[in-house]
Amino acid sequence: MIPVETLPTPEAIGQRLAEGILDGVREAEAAGRNFVLGCPAGRTPLPVYQALVEAAGAIDLACLHLIMMDEFVERDGEVWRRVPTSAHHSCAGFAVRHLLDRLPGLPASNLHVPDPQNPAAYEALISDLGGIDLFLLASGATDGHVAFNPPGTPLESATRIVALARETREDNLSTFPKFGSLEAVPSHGVSIGLGTIVNHSRSAVMMLHGSHKGSALARLTKSNGFCPSWPASVISACRNPRILVDAAAAQAA
Repeated sequence: MIPVETLPTPEAIGQRLAEGILDGVREAEAAGRNFVLGCPAGRTPLPVYQALVEAAGAIDLACLHLIMMDEFVERDGEVWRRVPTSAHHSCAGFAVRHLLDRLPGLPASNLHVPDPQNPAAYEALISDLGGIDLFLLASGATDGHVAFNPPGTPLESATRIVALARETREDNLSTFPKFGSLEAVPSHGVSIGLGTIVNHSRSAVMMLHGSHKGSALARLTKSNGFCPSWPASVISACRNPRILVDAAAAQAA
């Protein structure tokens, strides 16, 4: 059974994870290796990123690498290209605003985003960095999507172009309110696969907070292993998995 820990607030979840991440960075720096963090964009990880900014202080972050899970893409003739980092909905832009711009010791070159023109290169990059020490995961409230992986995604899936499920696009209306309407949300993205998470990470944590995530928590705690209809159940296939929830999600489960 996956360990589930309930903390009082999203901020408490953020502080707990930020402490562990910074401890890992210190250990990696002392050992002369990278500390690689798998990062989602969106509302769920914001307390973690805020706590990292507040606690980092003078810690040397040169060994910290951020592996972003996904990015929106748009057509440019016959090829897919990432949306500009300056776009309000860019996942890379999200990381710049909430991490790079606020952590002066973190090199810009240590932010990594999948390339829609060569998705397989992302798998090789992660391997070259030494794998992912900790993957931060979030679950879609209505369909359990992880990154842009919709229900039905196989466990062995790798980084690729994905057609976004309607539920995923609806969730992003709340994450990026400047969209204004569902029609404005891009129809495709480049995303890591569930296999990317399982194969490359040494530990993973699913973060769930807010009463609207109660059903997702119930689904995960009652599942018997991975189920393609609920991609967030990938946590059950990960090494060293755990689930951190706040009181609101726990009470609503």
